[in-house]
Amino acid sequence: MTFALKRTPHAGPSIPPKLPGPFLALLALGGVLGVGAGCGSPHPTRPYGLAERTVATAYLNMPHLGSGTMPALLSQTGAFKDTRNLVPAAGLIPYDLVVAFWSDGAVKTRWVSVPGKIDFAPTGEWRFPKGTVFVKTFELPTAADHAAGKRRLETRLLVCDASGGVYGVVYKWRPDNSDAELLSGSLTENIAIHTAAGESQQTWYYPSRKDCLTCHTSNAGGVLGVKTRQLNHDFTYPTGVTDNELRTWNHLGLFTPSFKESELGRFAALAASNDASRTLEDRARSYLDANCSQCHRPRGTAAYFDARYDTPLDKQGLVDGPIVIDEGIDRPRVIAPHDIWRSLAFMRIDTDGDLRMPPLARETIDQSGVALMRQWIESLPGREVLAPPRIAPAGGNFGKAVVVTLDAAEPGADIRYTLDGSEPGPSDVHFDKPIKLTQTTMLRARAYKDGFTHSITTQQLFVIGQ
Repeated sequence: MTFALKRTPHAGPSIPPKLPGPFLALLALGGVLGVGAGCGSPHPTRPYGLAERTVATAYLNMPHLGSGTMPALLSQTGAFKDTRNLVPAAGLIPYDLVVAFWSDGAVKTRWVSVPGKIDFAPTGEWRFPKGTVFVKTFELPTAADHAAGKRRLETRLLVCDASGGVYGVVYKWRPDNSDAELLSGSLTENIAIHTAAGESQQTWYYPSRKDCLTCHTSNAGGVLGVKTRQLNHDFTYPTGVTDNELRTWNHLGLFTPSFKESELGRFAALAASNDASRTLEDRARSYLDANCSQCHRPRGTAAYFDARYDTPLDKQGLVDGPIVIDEGIDRPRVIAPHDIWRSLAFMRIDTDGDLRMPPLARETIDQSGVALMRQWIESLPGREVLAPPRIAPAGGNFGKAVVVTLDAAEPGADIRYTLDGSEPGPSDVHFDKPIKLTQTTMLRARAYKDGFTHSITTQQLFVIGQ
């Protein structure tokens, strides 16, 4: 049907003709879609985080191989045009990840210099052109109010080298932030942290070049973190525009093959730990992906589970998954449903001792990550589990006899203990009064209660008179 508007000349003001209902509906729809009447022009596309790309220089000023001579100063690497103020050189693209690897609470700022095109894949790892350089700066909050003070610690560069591998270098910042100096090996430093309770010390580990390759392995693709499931989220660029990172990178022509923007919704995305719109399972598996999957994957470290988020949960070997080393715990699993005490993955992230995971460049416990994993494990179906009894005082060296008490967190729990190093069972000595130890003793205890899974064994060694 065609509608024609008849024009009648007259001296007075124009009176709009009465239009048929269907035509008015079309005009209204055109206004919603941003289409001008009679012109058919589309609504302007929402802006990209970066409108255009400056082609990067391959390798910046870094050698093509890790055996080459490294610039002595960060300012000589070509990564920054204003090193003190962290103003990146032309061609460097800022980016962020959905879930960052835990780095002792450090704030990380990231850029990448890509001289060609990235081999894009919706799942798994991307392949980067030779001469790609990743730049990451670490700053540690040194006050209770994080905005009040941060200590700039190091900037790491990861280079995709001419042989198809990667190498990493670390530059330690000078106290005045004027520049950062190349480290020849690993280094440990105590950083002063100021809180309302006073000053404390936090240990910071600067990794060696060899340390970098412990995680950045060929089996993990060399480059960690920068992949579809980590960049499929919104990021606010220095332009002030917030855009999906994959959408911006695709617009800049960084990918081969490129993809249609309509496909974004079909790509996986990790779940941030505090994203309440995603399930506990998604958030916990995302956390494990970011912190463990570089090693815990097929052909990786000696373990049975696969921490990659891309692997379906029922194929990961996580929940009720067998373990290689039991650490002296009865019936341990990677993740024991509803049982944090027998979940070896939980135990390893909840310690800063020798069993900690990841084992490298981590000196503190990620308390929010631990809380997330605890919440997920305890949400899994299973019987209630008793916590191991508390032993006080803790074991150690004592010059004379010591009196020890045992305590259970669950009211009414029955504590059984042994003094000969054997595993305590339900028929062993019942704790009902303090225990006096007069000689060196390994005290072991376990809690029991009807309707509960018994606790794991706890133990302490008391060395008396030595």
